Amino acid sequence: MRSVTYSMGVSLDGYIVGPDGTFDWTAPQPDVFRFWLEDIRHVGVHLLGRRLYETMVYWETAEQEDSLSEDEREWAALWKALPKVVFSTTLEAVQGNARLRSGGLKEEIERLRAEPGEGEIAIGGAGLAAEAAEADLIDEYRAMVYPVLVGGGIPFFPRQGRRVDLELVETRSFSSKVVYLRHRVIRQASGRSAGPDVPR
Repeated sequence: MRSVTYSMGVSLDGYIVGPDGTFDWTAPQPDVFRFWLEDIRHVGVHLLGRRLYETMVYWETAEQEDSLSEDEREWAALWKALPKVVFSTTLEAVQGNARLRSGGLKEEIERLRAEPGEGEIAIGGAGLAAEAAEADLIDEYRAMVYPVLVGGGIPFFPRQGRRVDLELVETRSFSSKVVYLRHRVIRQASGRSAGPDVPR
């Protein structure tokens, strides 16, 4: 069955966007960019919310710019070809190899898992990831941790009031002092995440 993965750049104190709405500290250095370039080759479809879509839509036409590096051109080509599902109740249309959905994340993931095909089902954006985590649909959390404390903002990990046990399956350090952490969700025989619910 195809894995559902959630990957984002994150500050050391656990935020993907700071309290001022910026994330300039996640601008990847060349070695980190090359890592993401290899990572996206394993993605079969990307699910994203409106805010991340609006950030990434730049790459739909970026190949027209003369200033792009060779790696950036390769990324642009891979991103443009990648099937995408954008979840939004406010957008009326999306560009490129993408389709628009107003809801039904769980149903979409179940449909994608049932279809023949290869490649991971990648989720981008904290809001969408929180919804997937609430339904216990995320198989791996992948955090590119940056050496900065931003003090607040949008958290990487969903605040779902439920314990989820994880297994560290990969780490990598980069010359820019960034650390990549890949954790797999530990599941019981029932298929649910291990660990009891946290009392509220």
